[in-house]
Amino acid sequence: MHKSYVLRAGRYTAAQKNAYDTLYDKYVIPFAQEYIDFSKIFNNENLTMEIGFGMGAATVKIALENPDMNYLGIEVHRPGIGRLLWEIEKMSIGNIRIIEYDACAVAQKMIRPSSLDAIHIFFPDPWQKKRHRKRRLVQRPFTDSLCECLKPGGYLYVVTDWEDYALQALEELSLTKGLQNAYDRFACAQSWRPETKFEKKGLAKEHLIRELYFKKKI
Repeated sequence: MHKSYVLRAGRYTAAQKNAYDTLYDKYVIPFAQEYIDFSKIFNNENLTMEIGFGMGAATVKIALENPDMNYLGIEVHRPGIGRLLWEIEKMSIGNIRIIEYDACAVAQKMIRPSSLDAIHIFFPDPWQKKRHRKRRLVQRPFTDSLCECLKPGGYLYVVTDWEDYALQALEELSLTKGLQNAYDRFACAQSWRPETKFEKKGLAKEHLIRELYFKKKI
């Protein structure tokens, strides 16, 4: 199975590690090759999946602003998981859970078809080098799996500051059977989406932020 990530070295603070060690079992769903019953975890079945939440700042803000929606964050970067766990506990956020595993496997093995209201992919690893582009997350057949996870009318929202990734993702999503672009090409910025750390870095380099907003056909 194609892996959607490569683990990278990064600073892992004592606070992040402590949160990871002490809160993991409370908020992290273990990977298993069976569908998750979200009704047993949350008080409703309104669910958004975020792939690659980084340090989780945007996840926290969106979850707090939408208490009736539940959020499943997929991440493999332990400092980010630790940071988000700390935030969840500190602010008593009840509508976030995490899976520490490869997003491709999670989508295919753990998410029941037609069960997600939305999927967020904010600033995925751009894999700038031409020979590495095959590792990019937003391409078929993975986008087919994501489409299958969405409820009819549910949306897939991708944001990147790399022009060639945006163009490739636009093509791949346009060719994904079952998805339909809600815009002519690139989407307008969604006012509710918080600015992320990677977005700030991209803007500092004078990169143009491009957004893609596709819906599952009804």
